[in-house]
Amino acid sequence: MEMFWFLLLLSFAAASSIITPSGATSSDINSTTAWRRGDNLKDPKILRMFVDELPTMPRVRGYHLKDGLPVSKKLKIGMFLKKWKFHKDLPPTKVFAFGVSKRRATVPGPTIEAIHGVDTYVKWQNHLPEKHLLPWDPTIPTAKPKKGVPTVTHLHGGIIEPQSDGHSNAWFTAGFKETGPTFSKRTYRYNNHQQPGNLWYHDHAMGLTRVNILAGLFGSYIIRHPEIEDPLQLPSGHTYDQTLVIFDRMFNVDGSIYMNKTGDNPSIHPQWQPEYFGNMIIVNGKAWPKMSVRRRKYRFRILNASNARFFRMLFSNGLRFIHIGSDSAYNKRPVVVDKLLLAPSEIADVVVDFSTSPSDEVILLNDAPYPFPGGDPVDQVNGKIMKFLINKKHEVDKSHVPQRLIEYPVADVSGASRTRYIAMYEYTSSIDEPTHLYLNGKSYDEKVTEIPKIGTSEIWYVINLTEDNHPLHIHLGLFTVLDRKEIVNLDEFKECMTKNNDPIKCEVSKYAIGRGIGVPRHEQGWKNAFKMQPGFMTEILVRFSHIHSNESYPFDASAEPGYVYHCHILDHEDNAMMRPLKLVA
Repeated sequence: MEMFWFLLLLSFAAASSIITPSGATSSDINSTTAWRRGDNLKDPKILRMFVDELPTMPRVRGYHLKDGLPVSKKLKIGMFLKKWKFHKDLPPTKVFAFGVSKRRATVPGPTIEAIHGVDTYVKWQNHLPEKHLLPWDPTIPTAKPKKGVPTVTHLHGGIIEPQSDGHSNAWFTAGFKETGPTFSKRTYRYNNHQQPGNLWYHDHAMGLTRVNILAGLFGSYIIRHPEIEDPLQLPSGHTYDQTLVIFDRMFNVDGSIYMNKTGDNPSIHPQWQPEYFGNMIIVNGKAWPKMSVRRRKYRFRILNASNARFFRMLFSNGLRFIHIGSDSAYNKRPVVVDKLLLAPSEIADVVVDFSTSPSDEVILLNDAPYPFPGGDPVDQVNGKIMKFLINKKHEVDKSHVPQRLIEYPVADVSGASRTRYIAMYEYTSSIDEPTHLYLNGKSYDEKVTEIPKIGTSEIWYVINLTEDNHPLHIHLGLFTVLDRKEIVNLDEFKECMTKNNDPIKCEVSKYAIGRGIGVPRHEQGWKNAFKMQPGFMTEILVRFSHIHSNESYPFDASAEPGYVYHCHILDHEDNAMMRPLKLVA
């Protein structure tokens, strides 16, 4: 079946670049058929692919240079209402955008570049209007100020103090006129004391993450460590080292972002829906862009910033990815892969060698069903991401990919201080539509149950009792995936878990004995988010300490308001697949 879709995608790539409407099924709640129903949506067939140049997002240094050495810097980055052009033939779209000023604000926001060991301070400033651009649902756990759009920024992958982590209840409105119950400071401190790698920042306001990110509040953040990275001689410089932020959106004919205003269970949740899928694929703020490249190696830091869509990427002409890092950490060794599967919030750090391309043009394709893994197949609209136009002339390329990258300690299971079980539940209504999702059968506001000790490691067994693949993200902690086992007699086990919510009492060891799925070589290192396969128990080792050194955190990780862990399908996180995480000394 995989080969069938691969060949079908190749035929799409060879076809005209004019988009034609697709026949997605009714299970796609935001499908390309929506415009046929008279919803005033933009008909995608009139938009040409590969006409806009790929933008390079503005870069902001998170440090000053003093006598040639990096020193701490304080940034002011605002959130603004402005208009943004996602496609040359699409009217300007009202968005919320990050930037050092309204004029320079972009979607995605500027890439913040930090230096290992040098503090970056950011004052996130809310300049947003009183009313939101998009429909939001007050019946789910949500930040509800008297007036204004609440926001709070989380640095995803950051090993930082709790007060600067962007806690969901630490929200604030324009001018800090209203603040949430765990708000404590206006300026966040990012120590940048962790391993070099790729992070991203995004809104994390309680119950509004999906709509605030959909509106445009996200951007990339890179921690560089020149002493360690420069000797690797990977492709570097703004031309050859680029971030690719990929996400999906749907638009109305007037250019505004489309989001369904009616929930699947309107009598329970008037607006909330379990997943958002757009019919246009956006890269760095442009729909299906093109990029001119030379016949040499390029480094791409690829982030999936979608609400719910997984991307399984491949090249139309057989080019391959040299995978050098996952999320915020390098691999031990490079791994060559034909396809890359990225869940929402995951980052792949790759090198692509265009000198090996058999053609002068290549399309980056997507063949991930949606919802993943059992949803609708992709079509001509969402099966293409962007096009690369390759210079015919070969040139000297002094960059290379070494056989060894950066080696971190391997997961030490024997040193784990304790074991935990994390069960994923989805609850449905009388019409068999989702109403909410929980971790361990508990709402977010219930008493904290995950209380790790600073400096320790723990084994977590994540039991996915739903039909969806859930990317689990743990704030502060890094983890490696050890094993994945299918749960046999799933309905029987699920019945017991629904009744008792106790894996031990339900004898999980007798059920998690099915087929195993190995961890792909390129994902065997340290990660901060990973795909939890439906109907499987995934074993991970979570480390609440640095991986690059034995030094203690340069902050008090036990301070209030603590941290969280959650599913990173944003519609699930908001309602309410998120739990508190409290560290102790």
